[in-house]
Amino acid sequence: LDSLHVERHSSEHDPIYIAKRQGFFSMPEITSKNIGFGKLILFGEHFVVYKVPALVAAVKAATECSVELSSKCSESEDGKWSTGLIVEDNRPAVPGYKRKKRDEMLQATQLVLKHFKVDTNQQGVKIKLGGDLCAVSGIGASASNAVSLSRALASALGLELSDEEINRAGYEGEKGYHGTPSGIDNTAATYGGVLSFCRTDGDPVFKIKKLPSPCRIVYASTGITSSTTKVVGDVREKKEKDPEWFDKLMKQYVALYEEADKALEAGDWKTVGKLADDNHKLLQDLTVSCKELDDLVDAARKAGAAGAKMAGTGRGGLMWA
Repeated sequence: LDSLHVERHSSEHDPIYIAKRQGFFSMPEITSKNIGFGKLILFGEHFVVYKVPALVAAVKAATECSVELSSKCSESEDGKWSTGLIVEDNRPAVPGYKRKKRDEMLQATQLVLKHFKVDTNQQGVKIKLGGDLCAVSGIGASASNAVSLSRALASALGLELSDEEINRAGYEGEKGYHGTPSGIDNTAATYGGVLSFCRTDGDPVFKIKKLPSPCRIVYASTGITSSTTKVVGDVREKKEKDPEWFDKLMKQYVALYEEADKALEAGDWKTVGKLADDNHKLLQDLTVSCKELDDLVDAARKAGAAGAKMAGTGRGGLMWA
């Protein structure tokens, strides 16, 4: 995907910040070592939590991370600088995102450090976050953060890790943001490209897709920062109270996924667009859309998009068309 630019559009109430990206579903070119890609869930958000497949596309924009480590303290002398953790977060973001997500980001950071057995009581750690991925709900900013940190920390420790090992570390970090993440975001953030993904009782199963032709997309943010943990919890509560209602929506989604998977592999973008519309309707029925998302989806369709839907957690965040 190509050339990110962020535009500010005034609405009747709060400003709407639109992160607009026109380009292609393709394998992003890696220009920096310690990065995590952003992502858009094409089909299957929320349903993917319950071990059915989903489709996700990485975007070229990414979070970059650098890590400095002091020498470890010993009983006889201190390290280069005091022990503890310093995080400098220079990522672009919609207003309020980093403030609302601060505690979750720090928890994710500690989980990644724990995964690598780095103890900030014994060693100083300086982390700097940057890159061109605008941190908004729905773009996978948390996974991009966790994966880029995992790559940077491995580099600082002199470890040569495989993408699979980085993905595992990124998943641990995602727990700080989402409690029990599906794993789809960190997988896209690690590998890039367009992926099919499914949770299992063991390791998730995913496949990198090879598409026969490009597809131009636009994604846009409502500017609303939502809590994945809360929204996923609300859906789970509704599912437990009315399992028949949820099972009906799940069956409709699984049938839709099978069509979408075939359409993507065939490069049938008109059908992909129609199925995006259908998936958005299912997410409305699941109660995870909102007026701001529906307005953006309607605007994209009126402007000539083949289809449009919300992407990610919902009740704010992003849509793509």
